[in-house]
Amino acid sequence: MNALRLGSWSVRYRPRALLSGLLLLVLALGMAVLAIGTGDYPLSPAEVLRTLAGGGAPADAFIVNELRLPRVITGLLVGAALGLSGAVFQSLVRNPLASPDILGFTHGAATGALLAIFVIGGSSLALAGGALLGGLATGLAVYLLAWRGGLHGYRLILIGIGIAAILTGVNGYLLTRGQVFEVSRAVLWMTGSLDGRGWENAVPLLVVLAVLLPVVLLGCSRGLRMLEMGEDAAYALGVRVERVRVTLLASAVLLASFAAAAAGPVAFVALTAPQLARRVTRAPGPNLVPAVLMGAALLVSADWLAQRALVGQQLPVGVVTGVLGGCYLVWLLATERRAGRI
Repeated sequence: MNALRLGSWSVRYRPRALLSGLLLLVLALGMAVLAIGTGDYPLSPAEVLRTLAGGGAPADAFIVNELRLPRVITGLLVGAALGLSGAVFQSLVRNPLASPDILGFTHGAATGALLAIFVIGGSSLALAGGALLGGLATGLAVYLLAWRGGLHGYRLILIGIGIAAILTGVNGYLLTRGQVFEVSRAVLWMTGSLDGRGWENAVPLLVVLAVLLPVVLLGCSRGLRMLEMGEDAAYALGVRVERVRVTLLASAVLLASFAAAAAGPVAFVALTAPQLARRVTRAPGPNLVPAVLMGAALLVSADWLAQRALVGQQLPVGVVTGVLGGCYLVWLLATERRAGRI
């Protein structure tokens, strides 16, 4: 570990982790440029960059700035939010299987969205609000049910899996009660999609990230590192354990809920991004910033692949992340079993 001194300030950093973070940032931005240039009206990376800089033909400017840029920005923000949410959950629980997908929070967001579609008509605003409220309510329920003189990691996971199973049944029942056009819209949303996303989807998530990133990275990152060593060690080092834990859990649930409100419950990004970031950086600790960048790179890459996988047809991004993330989950479970941890 190296240290950079700036007057009375010093910043410690790991060269591999810093280089990995820069490469992930370049990858995310590069894939964003490729995604903007992909479609029925293809544009080269040079044309995309020229248009983003204010040049280019009026037709290029309309396609880039009005049609494709909001979708790509939403993808980057959703991926970043899910990556950070997953990293917080996995560090708090000290288990690589912890994520909003496994713990039931995305199922709760889906329940809220389905109720918004089937009960109150399901405008875009109502759908996003229902997803947000559903995710927050599920987070509160899981926390209260898992609390017993403390918050044990495996108890939180087991309660979350149980809540997810219950909500899966509820969501299936709700789908049987809707009209055909409502069910079609609901299933597309539950798959996770960036199709048709505009600035109204990106801006709320951008605001949430602008507020919660400093809270998590600056206000709670030290406490999170201490909590990874266990509650007793964190108490001994002066960490206000319960305050830090509640703040981090609330932040992670908010991030996952707003991400679901923007793009639907995109599967497995929150599970895979923190683990891949840790393997790339080979650094101990929660690796919050690399997880943010990895999540953004994963989601925008998956969306680019979803647009090109089938000729003449676009897949929802949740299909791609589900297939790739499911393969990763099987590999992770096999690795954990061989190591004797499950």
